[in-house]
Amino acid sequence: MSFRYPLQKIVDLKGSEKSMAEWEYAAALGKLRNEEELLQHLYDERHEIERQLQETSVRPTPLTRLLSMQRYIEILDERIQRQREGVRSAELLVRKRQGHLTDKMVDEKVWLNARDRALERFRSDRLAKEQNELDEIAIVRAAAAARG
Repeated sequence: MSFRYPLQKIVDLKGSEKSMAEWEYAAALGKLRNEEELLQHLYDERHEIERQLQETSVRPTPLTRLLSMQRYIEILDERIQRQREGVRSAELLVRKRQGHLTDKMVDEKVWLNARDRALERFRSDRLAKEQNELDEIAIVRAAAAARG
């Protein structure tokens, strides 16, 4: 007789839910990395334009060129601010997905532990039955030996 857990479908469902939560968490981490890379790219671009502006300002340069470079830095600053908000939003999503994953992991563990306890009870019951059968055989043999 083999062990068959009657709530196995629930255990399987909890495992699937945990796997889905892991995928969502991984996707959120990927989004956060992309947002951070975009932010870093904007910072790098801003520093490069600042460097160019400093180099250009020491040479004779039309004022319109200097003003256009300064305006581009201001535009980059606005984009950097929006990108920071994107990073913050992605960080919040990562924390939310991480909490969700933690909940699903705990939920799955509860059901796995319940199944393990049921398996232990099954094994214990089976061993008790086997022992009773062996005891019965020993009693029958002892009775037959006493008669004979």
